[in-house]
Amino acid sequence: MAWLNRAEWDGFIQHHPEAHLLQTSMWGRFKAEFGWKVAWVVAGKAGAQVLLRQLPLGFNIAYVPKGPVGEDWRALWPEVERFCRRSRAIFLKVEPDAWEPMAFDPEVELPGFRPSEPIQPRRTIEVSLEGDEEAWLERMKQKTRYNIRLAQKKGIVVRESQDLGVFYELMQVTAQRDGFGIHAPEYYERVYHWFAPEGHCVLLMAEYDGQPLAGLMAFAWGDRAWYFYGASSDQERQRMPTYLLQWEAMRWAARRGCRVYDLWGIPDVDEAILEAEFAQRNTGLWGVYRFKRGFGGVIRRSVGAWDRIFLPNLYRIYHWVRRLRHREEPA
Repeated sequence: MAWLNRAEWDGFIQHHPEAHLLQTSMWGRFKAEFGWKVAWVVAGKAGAQVLLRQLPLGFNIAYVPKGPVGEDWRALWPEVERFCRRSRAIFLKVEPDAWEPMAFDPEVELPGFRPSEPIQPRRTIEVSLEGDEEAWLERMKQKTRYNIRLAQKKGIVVRESQDLGVFYELMQVTAQRDGFGIHAPEYYERVYHWFAPEGHCVLLMAEYDGQPLAGLMAFAWGDRAWYFYGASSDQERQRMPTYLLQWEAMRWAARRGCRVYDLWGIPDVDEAILEAEFAQRNTGLWGVYRFKRGFGGVIRRSVGAWDRIFLPNLYRIYHWVRRLRHREEPA
């Protein structure tokens, strides 16, 4: 067992190209700028980037997003638990980077854990980037293919940008229109700062006649890419800028060597219900599902989140306070 420094963790990750972006030290150092502490633990063939969030009275919550990395996690958990207890963690939340049907037996790989509420979206759509671009188009819904080509004909131009100020303005418009929560502008500035210089992030803007209409921030690591953040204005929507924007993001990911483009987040209900109800429902993630389904991907559902509780009484208080705050939030 070892508690690693950053350089050692980077070396470990290099031997695991399948690792998720959220397990990279860049993601950990980015989150450290917003109040999280970061630690890296390896035991046997497995390792985990553990994030700590401080609570009142010196307690913490511990979180392993989209990990652990590697094989045979059983030897890892006693060492992670030792770290968590030394850090006065009330509980450890783990969200494995694995899809249903379960790629592991939770009673074996997650002993002592219980199912819990996820932080990351549990259900998503993965778009294959295998084959040439015509093959991608062939897998899409007819209407989506049409809208991509319409945007090209109607003068939409997509370019790489570094204008995070304009992107945040678009984010604010989207949040007000669709009822989404967004981060402070510094959040997007810092994540771009960490990932863009080495080519792991791109900010794409869709414009018409020089006017920014939509933007997205995509990330790439290994053979996977993710669409984490996106926004659009209320102007010129009939020109379908968001469709061409996603198309160019897929092309960027393919040039980076990615085989999969993850659209990151749809309602967590069965596919039959999604298909039966998406035309009538527009709130929350339902509106984005209507858009994302057209790109010809496959719906995936993660194995969810699992908690290992160290201080049961404080764990109950923590969730009671969270529920109380949720009820007090305006609709």
